[in-house]
Amino acid sequence: MEFDFIVVGAGSSGCALAYALGQQAIGSIAVLEAGPSDAVPQVKIPFGMLYTMGSRRDWRYQSSPQVNAANRRYKIPRGLMTGGSSSINSMVWFRGRADDYDNWQLDSWRWADVAPVFNQIEGRISPRRLADPHPLSEAFGRSIKGDAADPPTPETESAGVFHTNMRRGRRWSAADAFLRPALQKRWCSLIKHATVNRIEFDNGIARTVLLNDGRALTARRGIVLSAGSIGTPAILMRSGIGPGEHLKSLDIDVVNNLPGVGQNLHDHPSIGVHHAGPNSGYGLTLNQAVHWIISPLRWLARRDGVLSSNFVEAGAFFKSEYALASGEDKPDCQVHFFPFMMGYQGHRITWGSGYFADVCVCRPYSRGSLQLNSSDFRVAPAIDPGILTDDRDLITLIAGFRKLRQLLAVAPFHHRRAPEVYPGESVQTDEQIAEHICQRSGTAYHPVGTVSMGNADRPLTADLQVRGVGHLWVADASVIPSITSANTNAPSMMIGCRAAEIIKAAV
Repeated sequence: MEFDFIVVGAGSSGCALAYALGQQAIGSIAVLEAGPSDAVPQVKIPFGMLYTMGSRRDWRYQSSPQVNAANRRYKIPRGLMTGGSSSINSMVWFRGRADDYDNWQLDSWRWADVAPVFNQIEGRISPRRLADPHPLSEAFGRSIKGDAADPPTPETESAGVFHTNMRRGRRWSAADAFLRPALQKRWCSLIKHATVNRIEFDNGIARTVLLNDGRALTARRGIVLSAGSIGTPAILMRSGIGPGEHLKSLDIDVVNNLPGVGQNLHDHPSIGVHHAGPNSGYGLTLNQAVHWIISPLRWLARRDGVLSSNFVEAGAFFKSEYALASGEDKPDCQVHFFPFMMGYQGHRITWGSGYFADVCVCRPYSRGSLQLNSSDFRVAPAIDPGILTDDRDLITLIAGFRKLRQLLAVAPFHHRRAPEVYPGESVQTDEQIAEHICQRSGTAYHPVGTVSMGNADRPLTADLQVRGVGHLWVADASVIPSITSANTNAPSMMIGCRAAEIIKAAV
């Protein structure tokens, strides 16, 4: 099996890359996906994400115990199917701040360079305001300025109903927007259930992708890793590219000693607050029974109703008191608002009606790392996101939590308002809030940075080439030097499309 290019991973970046590479008339392309097809109802129906996370279509990674979070293991869901994490995520669409990209200080990756790429992507994705939000979500969108921004933006303090990559109440993933149109052309092939073991080199040139079932695929012109911030560094290390001493300890022959592979792992840390009360948000109650019973018929007939909800319907960006005291001139916190009764007693679904909101740090300082536990591809890597290892993130979360409570108090919920039930009004002091964060914090499921691009101390050049070897590129969220100030799905697609331009110029 031989192709001009092999793209490892049919996720957000990989799908966009395959389509954009094809538009460059660059030759035959094989896209490898470790998981199955996404053509199942629980993927296409937005509400179905409740059933895809944690399923066989999720890699179901877990972090190592987090010292600053009561030694808890964080869930790290990653899509294991066509479309990758764009097939299991909440479909929220944000480019990030313009200065997120300028602050990378990398030629060809400044805002002026990437903004036109976002425009092209949005011509295909067509992100738009959630069509049928709950009244609570509409009300939360008026919590900052009295009138909802449409959508809120990390460029300024704002709130509103989110824009999503959905069409007519249906998920519109990277596979829908990019991969399927590419597959209609003879130059693009998708190989599912193709888990990559490692890459093999010929005189320092990446030539062969070896799958876990022993199949070998040859690339005449190049290989691009788009397996995500967990999968990509693991494949590189199994291939002999990474921290030399670590690889030697696992009896892996070192092809190139790149200590930065697996480093710089980070995510948006978050903490939430639960409200519950009758006639507030969506939930399992007797008076909502008919509503739930007819919801499948309503979605089939009109593509609206609760099954068209992406759960995270609205949100906000604001400056915390810590940011204001530090002289920060831009929002440092993002809020996600869920008009659903969310379990807070150890169960995902509980009886009752309510709503939930969390706040996360837009630009965290904490950094972690990823290492292999074994050279065996069947063994998951050791993932340490380093949550809250920098005190500034904890201080921001404490201040953000206070501000979140204020927004929930002033949002015009009217008769749908419900009391806070967890952690409850008894948690007031900084020490009490810090303990709540220690016991219950999570992440926004936005891992980035593990094969970051940049100067000579980073494993990738600004042209996305893996240092020290030829014809091997990386194009996914692992290349991000520092995380963007909001959800990372849109930036991941941008990286895929931008990579196609870069690769075309290099070959």
